[in-house]
Amino acid sequence: MQKQLGAWFLAAFMGCGVTVANASVYALPVRGNIVGALEAVTTHRDDTLLDIGRFYDLGYNQVTAANPGVNPWLPGQASKVVIPAEYILPPKPWTGIIVDIPARRIYYFPVNDRVVYTYPVGVFLPGWKEALTDTRIIAKFKMPAWNVPKNIHAWFEKKFHMDIPWYWPPGPENPMGELAMETGLSGIFIHGTYHPWGVGMRASQGCFQMFPENVAQLFPMVPVGTPVRIIDQPNLVGVRDGQVYLQSYKPMHAYHKKGIPELQRAVVTIKSFMERNRIEERIDWGMVRRIVTEHNTVALPIGVGAPSYATLSAALPATPYAYAPYGPSANGAAVPPPLPLASAADQEHLHVQVTFPDQKP
Repeated sequence: MQKQLGAWFLAAFMGCGVTVANASVYALPVRGNIVGALEAVTTHRDDTLLDIGRFYDLGYNQVTAANPGVNPWLPGQASKVVIPAEYILPPKPWTGIIVDIPARRIYYFPVNDRVVYTYPVGVFLPGWKEALTDTRIIAKFKMPAWNVPKNIHAWFEKKFHMDIPWYWPPGPENPMGELAMETGLSGIFIHGTYHPWGVGMRASQGCFQMFPENVAQLFPMVPVGTPVRIIDQPNLVGVRDGQVYLQSYKPMHAYHKKGIPELQRAVVTIKSFMERNRIEERIDWGMVRRIVTEHNTVALPIGVGAPSYATLSAALPATPYAYAPYGPSANGAAVPPPLPLASAADQEHLHVQVTFPDQKP
């Protein structure tokens, strides 16, 4: 069993090499539709899951769901944290910008370039809903101002008894951040934010909010006219090295289809994918049920005999997370300064964890 686990470990975690912190660009696969790889780090005493997630371009939903039982604010000294930087790409065509709302991620496929950029985004609050449609980037703004729509102004007044300003000038307190790309949908932008810790959460009235450093990278690459496709794909199915994978995110009930259970929707997605790609692998449907129930956001193999997430994550080697927390300077709309290394005292307590649990044959 130890030998079999090692084979699964290599296939699941080393298929595309180890990702690099803050490197949100991946070469498109020649075969299959999965990019990136899982990693793990060990923490020092001042870390939070939000700091670690931001460093690796992960939203709050991803880094917390992939680490159940770990306190997001106080993970503890030398805790092992899984970095779920492995992605099943959204359904083709791979062109322009694709926003997957349940995943709370944006994907950008540059023209004539065999790469994909992917970043976490904040999406709409409960009670709001974004159209699942195709549109385009129609304008780009540096240091935008914000004229508050009437419905948003009324919402703040009703929900919080707040009379917010009707006009927000450009600057560090502007909810649009420092860079914004306008879509063809009325009032809907892809933009930075002055509350970066809301990325990966439901935190907007319809716009897609990005970490300031992420939108600073994306903004100059995206020309006006770039197509934008907004999708609802809570269950993504992929294939790598002949193995079928499932990546499950918590669905958005705003798009819930009446009478269709979530598990059934996932099963139909898996079977359709396998039929289109002529894949005949035997699927462990019990594992599929667990993945869909847990929504741990990790791309996992689902063939018969595949190890559980607990087994794979325990076998994943961890390296020390050597950076200090972001701190107050990263709490606004500006791109934060590079993170300093953690103190020498903290680094002394960091250690690498490599554990291969004993398995009975």
